Amino acid sequence: MIDGTHTPAAPTAPAAPPGLAAATARRAELAQSLHALHSGGRVLVLPNAWDAASARLIEDAGASAVATTSAGVGWGLGSADGERLDRQRALELVRSVVAAVRVPVTADVECGYGDDPEAVAETVRGVLAAGAVGVNLEDASYGAQDGAQGAAMRPADEHAARIAAARSAADDAGVPLFINARTDIYLKSVGDPKERFAETVRRAGAYVAAGADGVFVPGVVDPQTVAALAREIAVPLNVMAGPGAPSVGELARLGVARISVGAAIAQAVHALTQRAARELLTEGTYTSFADGLGYPELNGLFGRRP
Repeated sequence: MIDGTHTPAAPTAPAAPPGLAAATARRAELAQSLHALHSGGRVLVLPNAWDAASARLIEDAGASAVATTSAGVGWGLGSADGERLDRQRALELVRSVVAAVRVPVTADVECGYGDDPEAVAETVRGVLAAGAVGVNLEDASYGAQDGAQGAAMRPADEHAARIAAARSAADDAGVPLFINARTDIYLKSVGDPKERFAETVRRAGAYVAAGADGVFVPGVVDPQTVAALAREIAVPLNVMAGPGAPSVGELARLGVARISVGAAIAQAVHALTQRAARELLTEGTYTSFADGLGYPELNGLFGRRP
């Protein structure tokens, strides 16, 4: 059993100007709320957003928090997934999502946008400045020629050092950032299938010891494995669901604390765009548009409040 969890640190930042102090206090409050959403036997369901409009629609649908998807964000900004997006553009997108909603935002920052722990710390400082209060940090390592599915895995101790740097940066800022440590052993089918469970648990233990608040294991949804992971990992377990996966209720009964869907909603939206464009250009008809949201509803999302 992995023992030990990260207890959110009380804000310890030095005295700051009133405006900055108020912003830090607000971020700390949102971060504590995000932590609470993972506790008490509840399950946090995150329909992932990729821009301000999708974030607002997700919030209006009743989401308690908003998570971004790096793939959806990258595609929307004209970039492939897999750390092809530069840090500054990614952070600008996070800032626009935060500005669009009132609920806590957790940002998918891929591997942290940098080669070393200090670069990850700099990314975390940027995330906090943008107003987000959680991050996903994955243990892949993207090379110049790697695609989204072609990345190598970082050694566990190397990724743990990156998590520790992220934790230190957040603590220095006085915000108990929720660090969701992602391991891609199952997603990337790494190694002998018989050893994947043990390796995932081993990595999870190292990441929790380094300061992670939760562990994300995408690529596995079979009930037996999910239940075993939930038992062996003492921090909240996040899985990625989609068509063919157990329902939210079933995953919750297995011990899952957080359910996200990655780029699935963005993919569905882009599929509709493709169908509608093809219909218009080949058939000259408009049936694909029939179930679209009304202009007043969408425009009103951004007219109601700042």
